[in-house]
Amino acid sequence: MIRAALAFAAALMLSTAAHAADKYAVNNGVKIHYVAEGKGPLVVLIHGFPDYSATWKPLTTELNKAGYRTAALDTRGYNLSDKPQGEAAYAMPNLIGDVAAVIAAEGEKNAIVIGHDWGAAIAWQTTFARPDLVNKLVILSVPHPAGMARELATNADQQKNSQYARNFQKEGSEKMLSAEMLAGMATKDPAARPGYIEAFKRSDFAAMMNYYRANYPRGTGADVQPAPSAQPNNRVKVPVLVIHGMKDTALNAAGHSGTWNYVDADTTVVMFPNAGHFVQHDAAPQVNRTIRDWLDARR
Repeated sequence: MIRAALAFAAALMLSTAAHAADKYAVNNGVKIHYVAEGKGPLVVLIHGFPDYSATWKPLTTELNKAGYRTAALDTRGYNLSDKPQGEAAYAMPNLIGDVAAVIAAEGEKNAIVIGHDWGAAIAWQTTFARPDLVNKLVILSVPHPAGMARELATNADQQKNSQYARNFQKEGSEKMLSAEMLAGMATKDPAARPGYIEAFKRSDFAAMMNYYRANYPRGTGADVQPAPSAQPNNRVKVPVLVIHGMKDTALNAAGHSGTWNYVDADTTVVMFPNAGHFVQHDAAPQVNRTIRDWLDARR
């Protein structure tokens, strides 16, 4: 009986220790909300548009079981994070600073960084600008900036598929958005939809559009221009895992070709043929297992 009671108490303590906690990091006065859970090497997860920290729950559950601590951000402008006004507040150096603030708030010098969509763009740029912060990089959907620039300059299909981004850059584009519409874009799961609507009602639609105004390349073909805040040094010195859904209608799979030319460590590219842009939802079991196994192989 005593042994059973002690085992139960230990299990209860472990469960309590692993329970998700709402935490905040501060970057130059801007509070960034994140959900932290688990023990072990730190994994920072950065969502994209339109999304919020809960997009990572299936993956964080998998990683917590495998002995990793996860910190899933609400990026600035979204859900419970602060929503500074103006396009300049969403320039890439500020977004990189938010990642740095979360890593520091967790008491770590660096982390495994995982990103999807804008979160992937932030993850790439964090690795370029602050290589000291990233020890492994996992990218979902977004090509290396050199590959993206190449596709925007030469690939008519990618140019067409990027029209939405040019529309988002226009003044007043946020007036076309609603929480319900964005939730329909972000999830096909009826059980998750209310949480998305609630999160988007707390978010700032102008802030969402400012990510595109401040950071998305402008123009196409010979006129394409890199974002002004992009880092000139685009080499990666840590292991990289790239995951892409081949039915993605925003970002073509071809953009990932040649990624390995910009990485000085091992590079893994995985394509899921039946998944779309939200590959972490469309192929969740496979994506989660791929990321866990890839990380475990590099512990």
